[in-house]
Parts: sequence; structure tokens; C-alpha cells
Amino acid sequence: MLPPEQVDEVVEHWPERCRSCARVFGAPELVDAVGPWRHQVVELPPIAVRVTEHRLHGVCCPECATPTRAELPREVPRSAFGPRLQAAVVTLAVRNRVSRRDTTELARELFGVELSTGSVDAIIQRAGEALAGPYTQLEQRIKSASVVNIDETGWKTAGGNRTLWGALTSRTAVFRIAAGRHAFEARTLLGERFTGIVCSDRWRGYDYLEPTQRQLCWAHLLRDFTAHSEGMAEQQAFGQAGLVIAHELFAAWDSYQQHGDRARLQAQTAPLQDKLRTLLEHAARKSARTKYHRQFAKNLLKRWPALWTFTHSDGVEPTNNHAERGLRGAVIYRKLSLGSQSDQGERTIERLLSASITCRLRKQSLFTYLTQVLTAHARGDPIPSSHSRPRA
Repeated sequence: MLPPEQVDEVVEHWPERCRSCARVFGAPELVDAVGPWRHQVVELPPIAVRVTEHRLHGVCCPECATPTRAELPREVPRSAFGPRLQAAVVTLAVRNRVSRRDTTELARELFGVELSTGSVDAIIQRAGEALAGPYTQLEQRIKSASVVNIDETGWKTAGGNRTLWGALTSRTAVFRIAAGRHAFEARTLLGERFTGIVCSDRWRGYDYLEPTQRQLCWAHLLRDFTAHSEGMAEQQAFGQAGLVIAHELFAAWDSYQQHGDRARLQAQTAPLQDKLRTLLEHAARKSARTKYHRQFAKNLLKRWPALWTFTHSDGVEPTNNHAERGLRGAVIYRKLSLGSQSDQGERTIERLLSASITCRLRKQSLFTYLTQVLTAHARGDPIPSSHSRPRA
């Protein structure tokens, strides 16, 4: 329930007669014996677009007979649609994943405005163009970040296979559509001189990074150990032992989230490191009994420091869930829209997804931010970044 100062209208209701003897109350008797009960109703006002017609008059000069026509003021959009309506359309498309056709229907039913699917597409492309500058700024923030969570998933452009990469910090998200899942794309996204820590899965595209500069995802390792535990004989024992270690590790991390004592976290994980090291070294030996889990054990030993970065580095978690959550909306968007149709479409969705998730991470309104961006773009003003304060 909202406090009284945030209520738009207050309607007072007084009883007409006594509920016991049916006496009709006079006006002087309407005095609160106890505090009133409060009941609030939240309602939308009637919604309709406001259409403004700008008439550019032409005047013939009496001196030289030259006709001169007025020009649109710079604050008036050259488009037929204002920045708030455009921001609403783009928000529906990228944040709520509403199709072009459904957007035209919503615009008609909610706002009383007729939009064609072509107009919706043009608005979305215009927003992508306006976000070019802020997107570059977000890229630079990723490249200079101390900790980055990164992940990749499939994408489609004109029916062909592409890869959508996502790099996220606690306050910034950058998405990039590229040709494949190779180290080159990871380097491009993170920058050649990246000095921070990368949280990721064990995909080989990240192997160009030193293990001391990485944190491997323990949620993925939990699934790997689960798969091995469903094997036979020594593979099963290996998987079950790994699961015990992984569960104890997550218990230590959950405890750390409560007490925040890093020394205590390190003390709790030190025995787990010893247990896992012994388990992996035994499994890495060449033997017929370790045939099905030997390579997995060698892989982890090769990247050993990357298993424990979270124990000594601030801002690093033992999982890559942050990046996977960031990509989830993009995956749903891809399934609903079937991806992109052109290079320009790729650039547009990269920028829109980056702006959308960045606003979410910063607890900012995407609609408000897009309104600022499209207003500045129409005026030719500098485009605000997503961390700029709203203009008056």
C-alpha cells in the first residue's frame, strides 16, 4: 500500500446510519472515532496518443519575391513518431520479445495508433543506429573490467549458423554476433590486452587465457561429475567422490555469502582442494579402469588454478550463472524471431540486447533510457550512455 503522499486522489466514505440502532448521522456527528480503514485501487488512465501537426508556412518576400518556408525546430522529431512512442515499441520488441505483428496490434489496442510492421521495423533499426555510440562505450567497459563472465550460444542470420557471445560484469552487458566460437571472437570481445579474470565454462575458445586469469564454472563441473557417477565401476566411484567435493564447495560458498570472511572460505576449501587433487591425479593415470574419465581429470589438472580463483579474488563467483542468465533472454528472442536477416540486423540486436540487459543490471528503466537516446538522436545531441542521469 502506498503512503498517503503518493496517492493521486482520496475519496472519503462516511457511514450514513448506525449499524446497531439505524440512527441517521448528521453532518456534525461525522467525526472519526477510530482511524479510517484504507483501501487503494490502482488504475490506468485512458491511454491515447497525442497527435501534433506542425505546419511549415511559406512567405513570399515583398522585397525580392523569394518564397521562404519555415523549418522544423530541432526539438521536433523528423520521424512521424515521437521518441516515447518509439521507445515503447523498441521496449516491447527487445525486452518483452513481442513480434512485429503483435506490436502493431498492441499499439492499436493500447495507444490507439496505427502502425505497420514496416514502421515497427524501421523504429527498431533507428534505435539500433542511435545506440552505436553507447554500445562502443559498453565494449570499452568490458575490456577494462576486473571480472567478466562470458558465454556463447548459437544464432541464426538469414538461415546460416552464427554465434551470439555475451560478456557481463555486475553492471554492464555486451552482446556480439560473430562467425564462430573460436578464441579470435573471445579476444575481440575481451580485447587483446585484457588483464582481468574471466569466468567461463571449459570451452577451448578460452584456453588462450592463463589458468590464473580464469574461473571455471563449478555448475558445469557438477553436471560432469553427475554424468560420471552414472557410469560403471571406477568411473562411478570417481563421479560420486567428485559430487561430494562439489556439494561441500557450494556449501562453503553459501556460507561465505552470509559471513563474508574470505580467510574462513579459504580454510573451508583447502581440504577440498587436497581431496580433489588426489582424486584427479589417480584418475589421470593410464589404466583401463580410468578409460572413461581420464581425459576429464587431465583437463582439470591442466587448468587447476582456474578452479579456485573465487577463493581469493573479489567479485569472482564459482559459477558462470551470471552470463547464462544474461543470455537466456537472447536465446528466447532467437527462438521467437528466428534470429537476424542481415549484417545490419545483427548490429541492431547486439546493441539493443546490450542496452536492455545493462539497464536491468543497473536497475534502470529501459523505456526511459531509450526515450532519452531517441530524443537526443532526433535533435543531433550527444547520445547519453546508460549510466547518465535523465535530463530535465
